[in-house]
Amino acid sequence: MSISPFDDSLHSGLLGDIEAAELFASDAAIVAIIAFERALAEAEGAEGVIPPDVGTILANEIAEVALDYGALGAGVTRDGVVIPELVRQLRAGVPPEVAKFVHFGATSQDAVDTGLALRLKKLGALLDARLRRLITALDALSARDGALPVMAHTRMQAAIPVTAARKIASWRDPLARDRERLDTVLADVVVLHFGGAAGTLEKLGQSADAVSQRMAAQLGLGLPQRPRHSERDGIAAFASWLSLVSGSLGKFGQDVALLAQTEVGEITLATGGGSSAMPHKVNPVGAEVLVALARFNATLLSGMHQSLIHEGERSGAAWTLEWMLLPQMAVATAAGLRTANDLVGSLAFNATA
Repeated sequence: MSISPFDDSLHSGLLGDIEAAELFASDAAIVAIIAFERALAEAEGAEGVIPPDVGTILANEIAEVALDYGALGAGVTRDGVVIPELVRQLRAGVPPEVAKFVHFGATSQDAVDTGLALRLKKLGALLDARLRRLITALDALSARDGALPVMAHTRMQAAIPVTAARKIASWRDPLARDRERLDTVLADVVVLHFGGAAGTLEKLGQSADAVSQRMAAQLGLGLPQRPRHSERDGIAAFASWLSLVSGSLGKFGQDVALLAQTEVGEITLATGGGSSAMPHKVNPVGAEVLVALARFNATLLSGMHQSLIHEGERSGAAWTLEWMLLPQMAVATAAGLRTANDLVGSLAFNATA
């Protein structure tokens, strides 16, 4: 077992998700940060914070700078964040007469957090599409098998006969509610983070609001009333949403694993995992993965709530903890939705009551 099963060559196909993981790769992070720096230069030029022609030059030149990723990594080791070394390289790569205006008035957290917001916007679209597809698949399953009589189970014991539609609804409806919550949750994280050294944008003077508005519009992000450097409730709420979705999927997976037991036989799986010792078995691997991912995200969620505790106007410790946990939760949720979509397509109810 590797340190992270999400990108391990043996386990990533089971537990990881390529599309979601790409959003948290180093290249994606730098591309998003560069988008912030370009928007910053253009907005400051348009509002006269820096000379207008300088803003245009920087927006064009920054995009063309060839970056040394080895030096960027060394910079993170030294500074705890990539921005100081990235800004150094950008200033070295643009015309000398405009170099001093790169990153003007901004701070590292502005660039990193806005870059994250841009990537979470794409993640939200990915998860929404998979949720929508899964809900549609469960509706189709209910239309096909919903009238079949099966046994309800309370406290792991046979209760009374119900239709399969009742069980399917208990899987589908929480996911539908999760999807309804997504827009509200995303609205608090897909925002511009721009506050300068301590959240006051002191170097921009009276132009601070106008520059912020221009940047938010250009990047397609919301604009909060004030910068949220140390206010992480939005990020924690998004993490909670990820755990809710995983938990809804975990309930689905747990039910499928139980109902597919040989002794119960309410569900038949067309595909499953094989056994090295018992070739007759069809193990409910996908269902088990959903349970594992649900428990994984529920465990990490407590850490995300710990990352709410930012001392003063910025915390290196809490911020770093967030970087360690949130990408794993996002990939776990995406993997769960992918797995659940595959699982729905492989199962069929059997009349047992």
